[in-house]
Amino acid sequence: MRMNRMSRARARTALALAVAGLAAGATAGAGPAAAQPKAAPAPPADCSAAHRIEQKLANGTTWRMCWRHSGMAGIVLEDVSYQPPGEARPITVLNSAKLAQIHVPYDDGIEEYADLTDQYFGDGLLNLTPGECPGGTIRTVRVPDARHSDSTDVKGLCTTTRARGHAYHLQSLKPDMSLGKLYQKQGKDLLVYAVNKVAWYEYITEWRFQDDGTIHMNVGATGSLAPQSYDAGDGQGWPIGKGAKAKALSHSHNVFWRLNFGLDGSSKGRIEQYDSKVSPPAPGKPAPSNKTTRTKVTKELAGDAKNMRWWRVVSATGKNKDGHPRSYELVPGPTAKYPGRGFTKHDVYFTQYNKCEQYASGNPHCPDGHPTTVDKWVNGQTLTNPVVWVNIGFHHIARDEDQQPMPVHWQGFSIAPRDVTAMNPLTPKELAGTNGQLDEGG
Repeated sequence: MRMNRMSRARARTALALAVAGLAAGATAGAGPAAAQPKAAPAPPADCSAAHRIEQKLANGTTWRMCWRHSGMAGIVLEDVSYQPPGEARPITVLNSAKLAQIHVPYDDGIEEYADLTDQYFGDGLLNLTPGECPGGTIRTVRVPDARHSDSTDVKGLCTTTRARGHAYHLQSLKPDMSLGKLYQKQGKDLLVYAVNKVAWYEYITEWRFQDDGTIHMNVGATGSLAPQSYDAGDGQGWPIGKGAKAKALSHSHNVFWRLNFGLDGSSKGRIEQYDSKVSPPAPGKPAPSNKTTRTKVTKELAGDAKNMRWWRVVSATGKNKDGHPRSYELVPGPTAKYPGRGFTKHDVYFTQYNKCEQYASGNPHCPDGHPTTVDKWVNGQTLTNPVVWVNIGFHHIARDEDQQPMPVHWQGFSIAPRDVTAMNPLTPKELAGTNGQLDEGG
């Protein structure tokens, strides 16, 4: 069998104490320092230089944020702002973003883990080598041990930049429909990540901040299959090794994120749900129609993804230069929803902010009698300060290629700007005057 809870926790604690940290101080940025806008300087981030991330990307976009370490959640990002070209001041996006649970139930119904709150995920932060952070900065993280009075310095947080390929491609057309000028730009991301070890598994927690304002949040599971699971004689595993004798037990990784939006500096955003429905062609029309309806989510909600359904968080105070309210759209990645527990039955939760509600399950911060799982917090309260919880699941049925070491398997989601700027923030100068009209600058 896989190691039990106590032995797994001891393995995690021993690992955290054994990590060899370096005492070198962290630098303030992942690359060249970004110039402050002269007309309206950005206010200083509410954190020390060692805990501040500021990166101006090649296309002119600057991301700013603060980071801190949590013994349960690992790296937590706070005060995240985005300043694209043409904006005089940073646009606040998130008050905070963090992992909120990694729930790992095994298919045999015997073992089940909450890797953040039971196993102290953050304490398993690993040292990174320079080769894992090419062209970037590895920051020193002070990791206090949750069960002891001492702490360890870990070179455990990488901030770097990475090319992602095309940001856009436009082959313009002249009035006679011949090809005109080509507009294309290669995109760049700020990449912030750490690696945490929980027993045999290792998790890469990654945030990617694109130069167009999109944020990707992903967890990659790697490391090793637990050797204690190689005796899956109950028919719930997959053959590993010669013949069919050894079987790795199948299990799920249900990863939760907690996002506290602060669009334009206000926590009082609103939630909107959009659903589209395709209908057969109406009489006299050649093609089917597609109608999109908006539902204002005014009370707490446990939501489920459906075909042509999406949600956005709308700023209560800020508008772009066209006068449209700024918002961010939730873009879920592929998921295998696990229906075994109440808190894993839904894809997204919108709850009214409560300081004690920090983790999707096993929440240790609330007083006695307060529910400890996110599904129980959806009780009809009016949403004035919404907190967004995203659940992305992965059912891991092992394969021969998972040994050894195990290739990374990713799960996650994105938030994409919707009307944050009046045009594509990376629009070339020649097309800057085409807002609301078709002119390809050919």
